[in-house]
Amino acid sequence: MEYLEAKEKFISTWGSLGTLWGINKAMAQIQALLFISTKPLSMEDIMEELKISRGNTSTNLRQLIDWGIVTKKIITGERKEYFTTEKDVQELARHIAKERSRREIQPVIKILKEISSIENDQTEKTKELIKQTKSLHDLAETADAMLHKIVNQEQNWITKSLLKLIK
Repeated sequence: MEYLEAKEKFISTWGSLGTLWGINKAMAQIQALLFISTKPLSMEDIMEELKISRGNTSTNLRQLIDWGIVTKKIITGERKEYFTTEKDVQELARHIAKERSRREIQPVIKILKEISSIENDQTEKTKELIKQTKSLHDLAETADAMLHKIVNQEQNWITKSLLKLIK
């Protein structure tokens, strides 16, 4: 496989996997392009490489910056903005895990806590609702606490955490 074919395959595959992180395909493809780039890229570079519109590129770059995995890079003498991404795979995973917790898990925990705290009128259906939502709340809270513990480990946290689980 030649470089260009491998590059396109990587970007395409990473884009498809992006939906598993909770982000859209274009957003993941931009991050993938920046991830394998040897230098920061301008918005125009990204648009040209991925054949996507300025609006799509701009929106997704802003979201990637919000996720904390893409940063703006100032290049002296250049008027354009340039962008780069985290190159350390484990640090990248850490950023994604933190954001998924903040954006997805924490809001669900809050809602489940509200629901499981409703007034118990002692009817069977109310008892069941409280019981099941409390169980889900406890599970989500435990999973989130474990995720935070893993994410807050030192570098190589994935490797260390997996080794602890295996032992």
